[in-house]
Amino acid sequence: MTNTGNTNHQELVGLIWSIADKLRGPYRPPQYRRVMLPLIVLRRLDAVLEPSKKIVIDSKAKYEAIGLKDNALDKAIAKDVKDHIEKETGITRTQELYNLSEFTLKKLLGDADGIASNLIKYLHSFSPKAKEIFEKFEFESEIEKLDESNRLYLVIKELCKPEIDVSPEKLSNLQMGYLFEELVRKFNEQANEEAGDHFTPREVIRLMVNLVFCDEQDVFKQGIYRSIYDPTAGTGGMLSVAEEHIKNQNPQANLGLFGQEYNPESYAICCADLLIKDEPIDNIIYGDTLGVKNAKAKSNNFVPHDGHPDKKFHYMFANPPFGVEWKPEEDFVKDEYESLGFNGRFGAGLPRINDGSLLFLQHKISKMHKPPEEEGDGSRIAIVFNGSPLFTGDAGSGESNIRRWIIENDWLEAVVALPDQMFYNTGIFTYIWLVTNKKADHRKGKVQLIDGTKHYQKMKKSLGNKRNELSPAHITELVRLYGDFHHNGISEVETDGQIEQRVCSKIFDNREFGFLKITVERPLRLNFQVSEERLGRLWEQTAFQNLATTKKRKDEKVQQLEILEGKNLQSQIIDALQNMQADKLYLSRTELETDLNKVLKKAGLTLKAPVKKAILAALGETDPEAEICTDAKGNPEPDSNLRDTEIVPLPDDIPLPLPLEYGDKASVNELIKLVENHCQEYLEKEVLPHVPDAWIDFDKTKVGYEIPLNRHFYVYQPPRNLDAIEDDIKSLEADIMAMLGEVV
Repeated sequence: MTNTGNTNHQELVGLIWSIADKLRGPYRPPQYRRVMLPLIVLRRLDAVLEPSKKIVIDSKAKYEAIGLKDNALDKAIAKDVKDHIEKETGITRTQELYNLSEFTLKKLLGDADGIASNLIKYLHSFSPKAKEIFEKFEFESEIEKLDESNRLYLVIKELCKPEIDVSPEKLSNLQMGYLFEELVRKFNEQANEEAGDHFTPREVIRLMVNLVFCDEQDVFKQGIYRSIYDPTAGTGGMLSVAEEHIKNQNPQANLGLFGQEYNPESYAICCADLLIKDEPIDNIIYGDTLGVKNAKAKSNNFVPHDGHPDKKFHYMFANPPFGVEWKPEEDFVKDEYESLGFNGRFGAGLPRINDGSLLFLQHKISKMHKPPEEEGDGSRIAIVFNGSPLFTGDAGSGESNIRRWIIENDWLEAVVALPDQMFYNTGIFTYIWLVTNKKADHRKGKVQLIDGTKHYQKMKKSLGNKRNELSPAHITELVRLYGDFHHNGISEVETDGQIEQRVCSKIFDNREFGFLKITVERPLRLNFQVSEERLGRLWEQTAFQNLATTKKRKDEKVQQLEILEGKNLQSQIIDALQNMQADKLYLSRTELETDLNKVLKKAGLTLKAPVKKAILAALGETDPEAEICTDAKGNPEPDSNLRDTEIVPLPDDIPLPLPLEYGDKASVNELIKLVENHCQEYLEKEVLPHVPDAWIDFDKTKVGYEIPLNRHFYVYQPPRNLDAIEDDIKSLEADIMAMLGEVV
């Protein structure tokens, strides 16, 4: 928008907000949205339909006179409206939009006493799809309250003033989208809700759209159909901007817009926008994209699962909620994961419950067309995340496995780091992931990282947490960096008021994001002594304690006898151990076991393995000078207290994808054949010089993937000169003393 347009936009938002304030009393500020959002939609539709109002009234009278009614009447009127619009504008509407009532918002003011009942009649007179929009707002339930509190007439009168002009001649569909988003933001701010659940700043969407379509050619050709999808559609901002971008270059583009949204308010606004633009709203599903198990049937057509289960899409955009848990969807998602695996959406794994954003990316990947090499169109995806999906999750975790699946399949094309304070409800850094199964040849096997954290300008006025914004020049520069695809690509950025050249683009092989987490063991070394102190520890061992317990449940006498026999055995064991030398320190477990077996045999005791193990545990202490403890095969036993892990990069020549299944029970045998020598070389170089007796337990090896974007672009800043710091301190001290002098 132009500066003038933006000023008018802010003025209009202010005017509408001042009207909302007239609701104070019957409504608290967080509740204003219940009234104002549906009324603004109604005001817009009222203005859109005003030119065809006479045609509707005349057609209604004409067809009712010949006996038409119900659906037949609606269709006849809809055809007359369509013909009128085509005759006047040359535009052929495909979506029905009309109102059969003689009322307009202004005419409602002519009957102050009947305004509530007339408004309800007016709402019921809309064409079916428009009527459904107001049902999602549940606005009828507010009308009586507004009327009884003498606010209904007042608010409608204010909305009908000339300065509240939301007609298409005054506000384009794009500008109307801005208006809705700003109002939603302000209402959410009052309610302390998450604005990020509803929409993304338009300049961020424009960047996403420009990145997705940077190298696309087919979508701008005549006659080719392309579909655009947003599984978290909100108010429809991403769909609208993507459509606008394409139609600016190809006005005759054949586009299908699809989406799903679980917030009824946002869904209604999105549908209103599409309906006014003469686009089908049946493709926007009201429901939960991830799915809700055993959801209760609702009268408002809520769909508790993927609303487009069998569809594939060419272009997909999304801004799933940041750091929001997926507990309501947990049962549905886990059932799909366990029963369908890779035949469903979540075969690679599930993230932790407190952040479901990676579930939405997996969902979108399941919607990709077949790649060009399989005779398909392929798909391109842009999704906004916070930093968590880049690195959260240990090797082998759900998050790590999802990253591994995406990268090893060569779907991750680029990650763009955005500045902080870009979003209305959070000041954190955010990241755009570009995912595709139709990479250009020069991008295959590679991932591009772009540091856009310095590409922004300060806003003149903050909007919630949003203090920074992308200018058109910043968007152009970030798209240039992406398009150039240069390793160590340079860009000019402003740092501390100074313009400097900085590396803002880097290219990596896919395998560089993967690593092996190996378990390094060290041998168990124990000394043993049958001292009074260590004998006392034997009573703390569970297996020894259990000797004096019973599993009998019914016969009390048998219980007592079993406990008594156990206590007797405990005493015999202690007596036998006390016959060993109390001051002798054993540095060999084998030697101790030999002497222990002798005293037990002499005492006539035959002990089970758990009890023997308990005795050894009580009598033993770690001792680096002791002999190594070995198992029955003569292999050294590991000391769990000395166990450590090492992160080892994947070998340079290893092929992807790795021969390793996903899930906790995946066998690493085939993987070890490829990496054993590599890991041994790492051990010899990095570990054995410090602990010569260490070895790798390959059975515990795990594969991890992370994207340490910030680390790759870190620029070392040397500390300030000590003399400069000292001068600053002295200057501050002088200022403080001067201020104190003024006080005294």
